[in-house]
Amino acid sequence: MEVTIGVKHLPRELVIDTDLTADEVASAVAAALKDESTLQLKDSRGRQYLVPAESLGYVEIGTEETRRVGFGTI
Repeated sequence: MEVTIGVKHLPRELVIDTDLTADEVASAVAAALKDESTLQLKDSRGRQYLVPAESLGYVEIGTEETRRVGFGTI
């Protein structure tokens, strides 16, 4: 699943490809905002992203459907 995070005062977005579900990502964002702590997400390669809750501009949670890559048969 692709998660896009807009960080305040930065022109670029963070785009993370994670194995978490949409509900797990939403819960992590809600918990970070509620506690005014740090949003912690791990991508599908094992890298960890930490964003302070006060720096979050927005979080866009993509669909859980994977993209199909390849060519169709004729």
